[in-house]
Amino acid sequence: PNSFQTTFTPVSKDKNSQTAGHLAGGDTQSSNGPSGQFLARESIESPSKVLLMLVAGLSFSTRLYMITEPPHVCWDETHFGKMGSYYINRTFFFDVHPPLGKMLIGLAGYMSGYDGTFPFIKPGDKYENQNYWGMRGFCATLGSFLPIFAYLIVLELSNSCTAAIIAATLLIFDTGCITISQYILLDPILMFFIMAAVLSMVKFNQQRYRSFSASWWLWLVLTGINLAGALGVKFVGLFVIILVGLNTIWDLWRLLGDMSLSLVDIAKHFLARAFALILLPVILYVTIFAVHFVVLNKSGPGDGFFSSAFQSRLIGNNLHNASMPEYLAFGSTVTIKNLRIAGGYLHSHWHLYPEGVGARQQQVTAYLHKDYNNLWVVHRQQDNNSQSGNPDLVRHGDIVRLEHKETTRNLHSHLHEAPLTKKHFQVTGYGINGTGDANDLWQVEVCGGRKGDPVKVLRSKVRFLHRATGCVLYSSGKTLPKWGWEQIEVTCSPYLKETPSSQWNIEDHINPKLPNISLSVLKPNFLEILLESHIVMFRGNSGLKPKDNEMNSKPWHWPINYQGLRFSGVNATEYRVYLLGNPVVWWINLASLGLYLTMVAVASIATQRGFSLEHSLVLVRGGGLLMLGWLLHYAPFFTMGRILYFHHYFPAMLFSSMLTGLTLDILFRSADLLLHPPYSYWFQRAGQLLLLFSILYSFYLFHPLSYGMTGPLAHEPGSAMADLKWMDSWEF
Repeated sequence: PNSFQTTFTPVSKDKNSQTAGHLAGGDTQSSNGPSGQFLARESIESPSKVLLMLVAGLSFSTRLYMITEPPHVCWDETHFGKMGSYYINRTFFFDVHPPLGKMLIGLAGYMSGYDGTFPFIKPGDKYENQNYWGMRGFCATLGSFLPIFAYLIVLELSNSCTAAIIAATLLIFDTGCITISQYILLDPILMFFIMAAVLSMVKFNQQRYRSFSASWWLWLVLTGINLAGALGVKFVGLFVIILVGLNTIWDLWRLLGDMSLSLVDIAKHFLARAFALILLPVILYVTIFAVHFVVLNKSGPGDGFFSSAFQSRLIGNNLHNASMPEYLAFGSTVTIKNLRIAGGYLHSHWHLYPEGVGARQQQVTAYLHKDYNNLWVVHRQQDNNSQSGNPDLVRHGDIVRLEHKETTRNLHSHLHEAPLTKKHFQVTGYGINGTGDANDLWQVEVCGGRKGDPVKVLRSKVRFLHRATGCVLYSSGKTLPKWGWEQIEVTCSPYLKETPSSQWNIEDHINPKLPNISLSVLKPNFLEILLESHIVMFRGNSGLKPKDNEMNSKPWHWPINYQGLRFSGVNATEYRVYLLGNPVVWWINLASLGLYLTMVAVASIATQRGFSLEHSLVLVRGGGLLMLGWLLHYAPFFTMGRILYFHHYFPAMLFSSMLTGLTLDILFRSADLLLHPPYSYWFQRAGQLLLLFSILYSFYLFHPLSYGMTGPLAHEPGSAMADLKWMDSWEF
């Protein structure tokens, strides 16, 4: 019978053996129903186990080889190694990614004897006697599972050991996959959960004849757990969630068309998936953050990114169990924090705005960290003398002058345009020792208050209206260039609508003439902390900018292996590691994407004309799932405004490699459509051997990219790598 027909033929009216549709089916099902599939599966089990052991051995050996080299900080180890140390020391920090990956790195370091004392200041710093191998080894171990997962996924989708071994071989001998797995990075952890989720989903799809059995529940629950893991490491884990979600929608739609199922049965299927793929991942994801907040309970470098209330829960923060005067008064020394998440503290320093940027006066910015230059003294409109007795309170409607404590210049605005937000006015520091002009005066407005209401420290939302121009003090959230020390732009906005960017609160408050109150009442609840941390992460992600001399790339660069990333070393005397994909592997993957689409088109035309092609179902369904996975993990980057790097492509590269294995295997096996035996067999074996030889030989040539190079750079005379610089954009 036609293979398409048998797929849609119900094999049983029993409710536990439906022919539920799925995105990832095989073409081995015969007219005998599932028994034919199980027989086919048994026939490949024995060789597949031997091959799986071979894949595992090669994968672990290539990733763990020279794991301690080089013995210094490489590339983003300076970030994620440091964050692992923060977990060991329980010190709060800020990062744009969810916490699971860094928590696991910290746990791996702690379990392997690392004490969390290494500073991870910059790439190139020697590890000396630190136990860094545990954190690297953990990441390499998870990276070693990627070819294993690829083998198992392709085997499930195609029932072909050859397709599975091709996919695994492409990943085992890819220099890029090796390099990105060998260092203290989030990428191998993220890719582990992505591949584990896909494998669990595919395994679950194969349980469709045993609904609600133990194995059915096992793979369904594992899928949900791995989805939570992927999202808990990086937000790009959302892409695999979408993949599983589309698969689930398709699955439920096909179940709905199975007339052997009652609506109650379909409701049970829906509820089971809702529990395992929505509720369970949400619970686990929230639990990850709960652990994160419990562990990181000490004040650290991330405090300033968060609100005053958030900081009050951190041991060692000046707001933790602190006491200070409840109401703002004239003569008080204060810090003024913007209510926009990651809006920063009102800040100034001795540096001036550069020539051509408004008036050449002292810079006023917003700064995310605690700093002495965040301190301001609140004065009356004209009086600069301290008060005798209890000072007068600052109230809604009062006119104040804010003097920067360090430089004694006044907070000032005028009709010059702001540096970045051109429709706003520039804010500067002007005058000295209290001497300035009328542009230094600001009217205090308590949001929701009435004239005469006092300004409460921490709890009052305050706006500062510029008397001369009528604009309002504003933190734009935009990062200033190098001349502004990459701090946040502060402007005076002529748009008076109340927004968090134009609202401020008084955080630190020093006035020895006023009585203090306890701040313990400010501590937020868990849901408030969770929401605020996500807003900070999203804004931090969107605001990422490239550093000086740092390589960034465009998404179209990635599939063609256009440009790599320097992990370590820049000259002939240093140990150099360069993240670049094995060009033969990557270009085979690129060609296979076009080949796959061509083969699907041919198979569709042939089927429409009444021909039955043996492997068309695997090609369309199994290959379609992998193509969808590649698109979901690649296409969204074209829409992102943040800075992008080459390593962002690696999750998509995993799907591309699996699709290549499936596509090339079907191509080789389709030789009998054009050639008669034994020529078709010879063509198939010759194609497989040529592919294997190309991958192995290219790995032999390019393996120094992963395991380290010394001597002249590729573009210099006498370099051993000179003949391998196949593209001018490669810089090894």
